Amino acid sequence: MNAAKRREIFLRLQAANPHPTTELEHASPFELLVAVILSAQATDKSVNLATRELFPVARTPQAIFDLGEAELRSYVQRIGLYQTKSKHIIQMCRILLEQDDGQVPQTREALEALPGVGRKTANVILNTAFGQPTIAVDTHIFRISNRIGLAPGKDVVEVEKKLMKFVPDEFKQDAHHWLILHGRYTCIARKPKCGDCIIQDLCEYKKKEL
Repeated sequence: MNAAKRREIFLRLQAANPHPTTELEHASPFELLVAVILSAQATDKSVNLATRELFPVARTPQAIFDLGEAELRSYVQRIGLYQTKSKHIIQMCRILLEQDDGQVPQTREALEALPGVGRKTANVILNTAFGQPTIAVDTHIFRISNRIGLAPGKDVVEVEKKLMKFVPDEFKQDAHHWLILHGRYTCIARKPKCGDCIIQDLCEYKKKEL
């Protein structure tokens, strides 16, 4: 895929959704961090249902740490892997309180040092909470980057590096959200909705069904 096609793809995505953002409900960087940790292998909808009950009760590192692991589990038990996630969140709160005065760090290295936080989660926080032009590659972005020829790669890190290289700078801040939403609702896994796709004439997917 050439640079002109890539640029046109993002121009169209921008025109359709000028101000994209995460579908995870949050009111602070810390709430977003908790929500993203909970969202691994789970839907944003299920996470929002849980955090709508959790955050009114405990929405700071100190408050969630004071809940304790068992009580936290009771709020998030509808989410997959909730036991491991609860353990990680309590450990993460302890570290934030001990090392960062309860503040979410703003560097990749510090974020990735937290329990339950990998490269993708760190990129989401840097981008959505702190406005840094990072691109987090989840299953949706990995799939469509390869499927449409935007930034093909054998693993998420390779796709991320190619996206950071190929996406024009003016679109980097929002590219993550545009691509996730496109993968979630249009270029879906089993049968992409090519007939409803605003970039289908630019896409290089060989099995298009219009």
